[in-house]
Amino acid sequence: MNFQPDPADQAFREEVRAFLREQLPVDVAARNRRGFHPSKEDELWWTQLLYRRGWSAPHWPVEYGGTGWSPQRRFIFEEECFLAGAPPTCAAGFSLLGPVLYTYGSDDQKARFLEPTRRGEIFWGQLFSEPNAGSDLASLKTTAVRDGDHYVVNGQKTWTTEGHYADWLFCLVRTDSSSKPQRGISFLIIDAKSPGVTIRPIVSIDDAHTLNETFLDNVRVPVANRIGEENAGWSYAKLLLEHERAFSAEVPRNKRLLSQLKHIAALALDGGARLIDDPLFSSRIAEAEIELRALEWLTLRALADMDHGADAGRPVGSVLKVRGSELIQKIGALIVEALGPYGLIAYPELDFETLPGPEAAAGKTADFLYRRAVTIYGGSNEIQRNIIAKGFLGL
Repeated sequence: MNFQPDPADQAFREEVRAFLREQLPVDVAARNRRGFHPSKEDELWWTQLLYRRGWSAPHWPVEYGGTGWSPQRRFIFEEECFLAGAPPTCAAGFSLLGPVLYTYGSDDQKARFLEPTRRGEIFWGQLFSEPNAGSDLASLKTTAVRDGDHYVVNGQKTWTTEGHYADWLFCLVRTDSSSKPQRGISFLIIDAKSPGVTIRPIVSIDDAHTLNETFLDNVRVPVANRIGEENAGWSYAKLLLEHERAFSAEVPRNKRLLSQLKHIAALALDGGARLIDDPLFSSRIAEAEIELRALEWLTLRALADMDHGADAGRPVGSVLKVRGSELIQKIGALIVEALGPYGLIAYPELDFETLPGPEAAAGKTADFLYRRAVTIYGGSNEIQRNIIAKGFLGL
């Protein structure tokens, strides 16, 4: 691996920064940097803006509207957007469904869904987890029974992130209960407005609504909305989960959190001493920064390996997911500690200015609480360690 930065990549980074300075409104950037959950309007508006630049689906193949960037440039782009406070695009559509659809979808499905997603005209929700089928996804109970040209779907899904925004849903269902669990699963696309679809909010520990539970009561889904073959959905889901973990080190988020930690530690809250001057606390910040530097280089090495045809079967994404998620929680805990009594206040997105404490406190404790789930969602870290043990150690 060449540790010297490529001048062309540096020029690309400056191009992205210039675009962000010109196009990203100050108020939108401030809201996202505070860690508040983005609105559907912001996500679709940003997607449409990126689409006009040709940047809305940078990791898709060029034939489906991708940019053709190297993994390194995709990393640069995502890092600069995140650090600037840009809204995300719909992760369920771009990072999860998209790769499955352009790999296994029919020509009709690709035509119906890929370009509208890239244009920011469709918002997607993911229906995988169930009350008793999260990390053990193969034990899912939601059924789809064939009835002529339709499936009749019944069951319950949970943790549907941004499901209340969704225009369409993609869902794992059981179409064969007589075979091994993984062999009887199919992958369906469901119109969120279909009769029998009920989406109810789950207010999470940060007192915000981004999660939902979804009920499917005799929902009729055209067979034409099945991706790939019947009972082969497990293979498609594995591809989806690999893409979910491909950039799961969360280096940009960790960089932003570390910057915020240093800023808060440098404040003399209520006229007291600055924590940045405390040798013990500053050493804990330094320890987190060292871990972040190591994580970043591990990520860059993984990206360089991707560029040179590394073994896709090695679970590098699982390693990055474990290290990155645990670092998010570590830095978040330091931020809350540095805020002292102001870390006890839940600062709502609206009217947080009326509450006591520094402006830097807004959103920090809520984000820390929400990120307690980061070691669970996307595949719990316990499961990731099993994958690492099998893939790297042969255990």
